[in-house]
Amino acid sequence: MNIFISNISFKVREQALSDLFSQYGEVTSVRIIKDKETRRSKGYGFVEMANDSEAQTAINALNGTEHYERNIVVAEAKGKKEASAE
Repeated sequence: MNIFISNISFKVREQALSDLFSQYGEVTSVRIIKDKETRRSKGYGFVEMANDSEAQTAINALNGTEHYERNIVVAEAKGKKEASAE
């Protein structure tokens, strides 16, 4: 499951998010979205987890919690990857 995280502190690196989410299960990828020109974090990103139920547990546990002095918003990502081939 792909998880969307917003309100991420600009100090946070991908490894820190990986460590945070790996408490709940296997993390397959982490991506913090950065500005193309400045290379600074835009304050949001995505974590992909292999197991949907572990991902849901992580969402429930982490949404609204404080991480690097900011309350992060954690939810299931909606968007391009969700398009089903019918």
